[in-house]
Order: sequence, then structure tokens, then C-alpha cells
Amino acid sequence: MAEQRRDQRGGRDGRTGAQGVSEPRRRDARAEEADAWLELVATARRTVSDGLVVGTSGNVSVRVGDTVLVTPSGVPYDRLGPHDVTGVDLAGRRVLGTRVPTSELPMHLAVYAGTDAAAVVHTHAVHATAVSTLVPELPAIHYMSAALGGAVRVAPYATYGTDELAENMLRALADRSGCLLQNHGTITYGATLTQAYDRTAQLEWMCRLWLTASAVPGLTPSLLSPDQVAEAGEKLRGYGQTEG
Repeated sequence: MAEQRRDQRGGRDGRTGAQGVSEPRRRDARAEEADAWLELVATARRTVSDGLVVGTSGNVSVRVGDTVLVTPSGVPYDRLGPHDVTGVDLAGRRVLGTRVPTSELPMHLAVYAGTDAAAVVHTHAVHATAVSTLVPELPAIHYMSAALGGAVRVAPYATYGTDELAENMLRALADRSGCLLQNHGTITYGATLTQAYDRTAQLEWMCRLWLTASAVPGLTPSLLSPDQVAEAGEKLRGYGQTEG
């Protein structure tokens, strides 16, 4: 609703931005964008099926050239189809579709402006959100911390959809590919939607691991040192199959 009111203030059809600058004329999705949209929808649905979000909470985006495809606001992911494609330019002006983009668009655009990300996944995962209320960073409980650049920081709380939240998030993401959002959830990015999603899933798993270990009475979890995390990071860079 808040996004709809902003559109109405900018112009009856949403074609005028907050600064009174006309938005680009909306166009049909190109073939590459249409394919990316289908992958985005599949990823968004996976966040629900894997229990990382409930209802329409959380959001997903992918960058195709200078266009950012993003889940629309308030639409259940299982109802999204090819006709619901929603895209903005790097300034946040709608160029594809008629749906209102997610209210968390400022966060997504900030990631693309401040990193080399090609995809972003934001969730309200239970264990990760719980950890965000307890500590300023997720302790290095497992070597997979290295996959996100090290111990995962918690961005200070700010109201969702605000520039303040986007700024807090960017500071927490310095030299990292994911962070926790205090009393809110997670955000991760990657070179592909698959990588961004996998980082989100790993972050939620590590948060669950730390909470589980911390809950044992009278015992404190052992943690990895920065050097141990860095060594794991070097090994992870060469992990996987190589083409022969």
C-alpha cells in the first residue's frame, strides 16, 4: 500500500518519480529477461518450500544488464507467472510490467550499486532472524563462514524499505557476501541466483547450528579463529568439479 501511495504522489500512472523526472517508457521483456524471470520465480518459490520465508515475506532479484528483475510487492510466489515480470532500471524506475516492486527495492539496488552482485536473495529465515536479535555478528561456528567472507555481521535495525536500512546493510556487507538484518532477516548476493540462494541456505544452517550448540547447559561452543576461517576460504575457492 505504501508503494502504491508513492506512485500516486508521483503521478497517476506511476510514470513520474519522486523528483518529478519521467520514468522510462515501459517495454516488453527481452528473451534473456524472460528466461531470468522464470529462474527468479523458481528461486522465490524455493524460499517458501524450504521454509526460509512465510507468505510474501522476503524477496528476490536478478540483474540483467542495466535492468533489475525483482519480485513484486504482496503477490504470493505460487501465483507469479510470465505475465507478472517486474523490472526496474538501476535508479529504481519501473521499465517492465505493471506490478509494484517489492518494498525492499532500496536494499536490492544498494547491493547492485555497491558490489559486483548479479543476484540477491532476502529472507526472514527463523534461526537467522533469532541470531540477529542476540549478537552483533554470527560467531565463526563452522568453516562455511568463509563462503560468506568471514564471521557474518548484523546490520543495525532500521524500518524496512528505507534508505537507512540499505545503508546499514551495506556497511555490514563490507568484504562479505551476506549479512543478518537485526530483528528482520538475511540478505545474500552472488554471481547467480543459485549462488545467492545457496549462501542464504548456508547462513540459515549456520545460525541454527550456533543456536543449537549454544543451548547446551554449562557448555560453550568452540569457535574458529580468523586464520582458520581464512584457510578454509582458500580451500573453498578450489572446491568442486573442473572441466576436463
